[in-house]
Amino acid sequence: MAAPRRDTRGIVDAAELFARVRFRRREPAEPLRPYLEHYWLIDWDLPEPYASHVVPHPSVNVVFQRYAGHNPADFGEVAGIGLDLFTQKLEGRGRVCGIQFRPGGFRPFAPGRALTSLTGERIALHTVFPTVDAATVPSVLDPADEDARVAALDAFLLGLGPHPDPQADLAMALVDRIRGDRAIRHVGDFARAEGMTVRALQRLFAAYVGVGPKWIILRYRIHEALSRAEVSGPVDWAALAADLGYADQAHLVRDFTATVGVPPTTYATTTH
Repeated sequence: MAAPRRDTRGIVDAAELFARVRFRRREPAEPLRPYLEHYWLIDWDLPEPYASHVVPHPSVNVVFQRYAGHNPADFGEVAGIGLDLFTQKLEGRGRVCGIQFRPGGFRPFAPGRALTSLTGERIALHTVFPTVDAATVPSVLDPADEDARVAALDAFLLGLGPHPDPQADLAMALVDRIRGDRAIRHVGDFARAEGMTVRALQRLFAAYVGVGPKWIILRYRIHEALSRAEVSGPVDWAALAADLGYADQAHLVRDFTATVGVPPTTYATTTH
């Protein structure tokens, strides 16, 4: 499997984030790579508060967190797919070690759980994984050595599975096709091309991904628009709207503004 993706799709004003925190992506152990996008590690020591913003991917994340002054100081949680812009205030010193699963890749670690039960939710780690030892969270967050943190994340996941599941493999493959093929714009056409009914496709995504295929198509459009807006130089928004499959520029502007909070032209101006 390829190394972690180096793009910053989904991160609002990525340059500003990287200037304020130490952000890294790391690969998991070989047996885990079919199910994960990457691990992501963040450390910060800020003289003043800073709010980070992310347009979430259609991915479940497991997040180990340490915030100065937080009670409890250390905690772990399962973050289902976020439907809205995610904002996190960072201040003082802190550390986060996260696991981003491929869309469809979480289910083999929690067999039998419909992923829609996690969508829009942030649930304590022990609630989703009752067998996880209390020492797991500090084992991930305590080491000063980054490799040791990665090894602790590997040990945590390998202790849970994964449990092979052909339906999870199918869901991951279908989402990959949506992400990689901009010509996929309509759920009905996509389902027919894959030899499935729309209803079967929707059921598969509900159980194994957590959101429907239409939502994923639209979210990847916004990620692409966000990425284009951060490139220096003028953007032909009408051409980009057509390229992404919008009926017109107004539809792109409406979706972008509803998701990010500002129109794309305003966003492009503030990030350059």
